[in-house]
Amino acid sequence: MMREFLPISRDDMKKRGWDELDFVYVIGDAYVDHPSFGPAIISRVLEAHGYKVGIISQPDWKNDQSVMALGVPRLGFLVSAGNMDSMVNHYTVSKKRRHQDAFTPGGVYGKRPDYAAVVYGNMIRRACPDKPIIVGGIEASLRRLGHYDYWSNKIRRSLLIESSADLLLYGMGERSIVEVADALDGGIEASDITWIAGSVFKSKTAEDFGEEAIMLPTFDEIASDKRKYAESFYIQYQNTDPFSGKRMIEKYGARMYVIQNPPAKPLSEQEMDDVYDLPYVRDYHPSYKALGGVPAIEEIKFSLVSNRGCFGGCSFCALTFHQGRIIQTRSHESIVKEAAALTKRKDFKGYIHDVGGPTANFRHPACKHQLKRGACPNKQCLFPKPCSQLQADHKDYVTLLRKLRALPGIKKVFIRSGIRFDYLLADKDKTFLKELCQYHISGQLKVAPEHVSDAVLDKMGKPHHEVYVDFTKQYKKMNERLGMDQYLVPYLMSSHPGSELKDAVTLAEYIRDLGYMPEQVQDFYPTPSTLSTCMYYTGLDPRTMTPVYVPKDPHEKDMQRALIQYRDPKNYQLVKEALIKAGREDLIGFDSRCLIPPRPMQHGYGKAPAQNRNVRTNNAKNNSSRNGKFSSRNNSRKRTTENISRNTSTNRKKGSQSEKAHRRHE
Repeated sequence: MMREFLPISRDDMKKRGWDELDFVYVIGDAYVDHPSFGPAIISRVLEAHGYKVGIISQPDWKNDQSVMALGVPRLGFLVSAGNMDSMVNHYTVSKKRRHQDAFTPGGVYGKRPDYAAVVYGNMIRRACPDKPIIVGGIEASLRRLGHYDYWSNKIRRSLLIESSADLLLYGMGERSIVEVADALDGGIEASDITWIAGSVFKSKTAEDFGEEAIMLPTFDEIASDKRKYAESFYIQYQNTDPFSGKRMIEKYGARMYVIQNPPAKPLSEQEMDDVYDLPYVRDYHPSYKALGGVPAIEEIKFSLVSNRGCFGGCSFCALTFHQGRIIQTRSHESIVKEAAALTKRKDFKGYIHDVGGPTANFRHPACKHQLKRGACPNKQCLFPKPCSQLQADHKDYVTLLRKLRALPGIKKVFIRSGIRFDYLLADKDKTFLKELCQYHISGQLKVAPEHVSDAVLDKMGKPHHEVYVDFTKQYKKMNERLGMDQYLVPYLMSSHPGSELKDAVTLAEYIRDLGYMPEQVQDFYPTPSTLSTCMYYTGLDPRTMTPVYVPKDPHEKDMQRALIQYRDPKNYQLVKEALIKAGREDLIGFDSRCLIPPRPMQHGYGKAPAQNRNVRTNNAKNNSSRNGKFSSRNNSRKRTTENISRNTSTNRKKGSQSEKAHRRHE
């Protein structure tokens, strides 16, 4: 059967015999009909339920009439900023404008406005004031209540208010959008749709919405009092579970309330299969071909979504607020069917690029209680230690991967989504580790220890460094057993809340002992609705309400980042200043344990051999420890327990977030 794109013009509507659409969907990305793109899923789900949907992609945001290109819809307008928050899409962590947009034809920058969902919503309200507006997607989801906005450095109102929308849908939205559509189709006014899980609405009263509803601090309170903001945020964080989460109410002024219903229940396996079995074209719209196509599709064109949700609980990740902590999976049959279809494509070369989601090796809920009682509101599944109820088991994932490898036409199945190494270690059966090394990576595995200071890792919600060291040993041992020479590439982060200069120096010493220099470093990016962003803004850990050191000064952040790349001569003065300020002049000199010499040189400092090749260096296990810091290297340069690639990149895959909303924006 020939698969068609949904209409993007009046001519497309005429070809289908449509005079009117039920919904016009205004989106900030190019139109890509692929299930890794949120608007594609929502539009196809609505189509499957009998609704006529048209797409207006990247309208001219300086002309309100551009959102009327498909006429006035029968039921309403849908709005999404796209697969990423528009501000993350536009700006680096240092608030400099990016030069490319991977979600725009040809990678051209500037085709969407800042705060795109807000701008599009107001454009529609001015151009067509009487029709309902439903806003969703990652930008709306993470800004659904009052929130700290890094780019304006202030607390902003709920996006529901700022966008002039009638309803805001948060989370993945497949269930809630159909419920909203059915309600509107049944003649119910948008202002009366107040019961749908996964929705946020406005009201002039808070009296009729249940005795169990939680009254949050008012917007005025959180905008003027950082402690109140931290308290409010943590209440929201504790109510992200669809089973235990409560309705929450945030007051604005004298007579306006923004009310958030509990999250939508997770999809069943059959429902997940149904969503991914919809008739996606799995490509960008052909009108973009002459413009160079849409770069973002290259990362996911031959990838398979296996799951959604994440119980990893990293503080800097917004997945808890968007997809939730309960794992939802597709069946083997659904995934294998999709893979078999990929092998029939003319441009398929035999390689599945990924089988995963926010976290690749999560294929079932963390424990047997989650699908009945939900995730624990006051306890994490993996942090600080794996919960005693955790069911760490990779058997289902291993079986799925074996089925995919056995398909005719498939040469190799890669795993490029994040691997939680602490969860892997919790599984006493090492079959997955063996087959991961043997079949699913090619020379190197990227993992995210993020830091080596346990104090910083505690703020990050990550396992202590000793857990990562244990993983490196097991990884090395397994590769030796298989006769393979493969490497680990650790992702590292600078300037996270809790990271003082002394912690950055400890990280630099660790890198020294590994003998390589990351070519890029991820500086902490305060994106909306994460625990880490709350720490960044308030200087408080909302879990304990205790003070947290936050490196905000741009110069200090430069020093922390430079320490990780201390071998780069351009960073010499910053590194020297940082070491003096941290009281670590002992690391300035010509000794092998020193980071930099006493004066600038014309070449890099302490360069690892084989600059353009993978290198093997001593691990910290060969070092003595002094005052809790890594000490000098063993000069014999024995083979390390941690083999790494020098050519490190911080370009991490995002899922839906899918966001990956998902894990961390860069």
